[in-house]
Amino acid sequence: MAMHGEASVTEAHPGGALEVLAVATRLGLTSFGGPVAHLGYFRQEYVARRRWIDEQTYVDLVALCQFLPGPASSQVGIAVGILRAGLLGGLAAWIGFTLPSALALTLFALGIRGTDLSSAGWLHGLKVAAVAVVAQAVWGMARTLCPDRERATIAVLAAVILTAWSTAGAQVLVIAVAGFIGWRLLRESPSLAVPDVRAPIGRGLGICALSVFSALLVCLPFGRYLAPHSWIAVFDSFYRAGALVFGGGHVVLPLLQAEVVPPGWVSNEQFLAGYGAAQAVPGPLFTFAAYLGAVMNGWAGAALALIAIFLPAFLLVVGALPFWDVLRTRVSFQAALRGINAAVVGLLLSALYHPVWTSAIHSPADFALALAAFGLLALWHGPPWLVVAFAAAGGSAIAALH
Repeated sequence: MAMHGEASVTEAHPGGALEVLAVATRLGLTSFGGPVAHLGYFRQEYVARRRWIDEQTYVDLVALCQFLPGPASSQVGIAVGILRAGLLGGLAAWIGFTLPSALALTLFALGIRGTDLSSAGWLHGLKVAAVAVVAQAVWGMARTLCPDRERATIAVLAAVILTAWSTAGAQVLVIAVAGFIGWRLLRESPSLAVPDVRAPIGRGLGICALSVFSALLVCLPFGRYLAPHSWIAVFDSFYRAGALVFGGGHVVLPLLQAEVVPPGWVSNEQFLAGYGAAQAVPGPLFTFAAYLGAVMNGWAGAALALIAIFLPAFLLVVGALPFWDVLRTRVSFQAALRGINAAVVGLLLSALYHPVWTSAIHSPADFALALAAFGLLALWHGPPWLVVAFAAAGGSAIAALH
């Protein structure tokens, strides 16, 4: 069902939600390295391998989700799922990508204690794999999105600024300025053909989703005031964390700590232990909420916290997509997107250095492993799960030799 009664490239596929669930679950089991690496894994799987969407549509989705608060990589996955198989596809994409790490962290919270992973060689190998994945994403996106001197300059300047000033606010500011520059200066650039990709949801549903998002943001604090010791207080804390944090990932941790530690819901020791465990699992870092919820109230608490922190992301994507597909076909908006997409390349380039490179490459052996993993991805087109396994084995071997 496409909007406006027009034919579209992307339609909801009968039974497609199960296909989306299977692919997203594999990504949820293998996507280590944080949100920037996740975008690299998504590009490899959804664009390069399965061709569910084209490169231009993917980077436009990345640019859109960079503007929205919440976990950007999860929002991109939800958006791809919706474009592939409707609302059920978006839900399946979220469940598949989120559930593996959420289950692992919940079990950890309920008393499953493994060995200290801080010096595990295989875990370091996974960080090295993230270097290869992000490097390939930067290379592939730069060739498509920065084909001329103007856009390449925007990408380089964005990378320089974000490397020196690496905050979530700086990311939003750089992307906004790049969009303005594109709107003003890049209208004469050779236009990339914008594929006719229509979200299989209507504007009415989009407006409804945005209304629900706003209503919950306003009403939950009142409910918390009336019932300060109920589940509403917990839901409000995690919902606001998901609704108001730009940048996602590690940016949400200080806010969560301020929400759950002072009231005594979680001790500071428990919080730090869960944060350490969250570094060892794949998938989005927002699943740390499942750990906190499980510490507070077992499986029910984990489910409540997980739904609360991701609900804003889902509502915002559903609310934005019906309008995004119309805006992106306009000349002025295309010009702004050229600047934004170039800045996204710069954002990825900056993140490739820090934290991806700086946390993984500490020796010539690490660099050699990253180079080999990059070759597997870029030259031999190896599947990401194979590259992850190869890098984990290589990391173990490097650790054994020291």
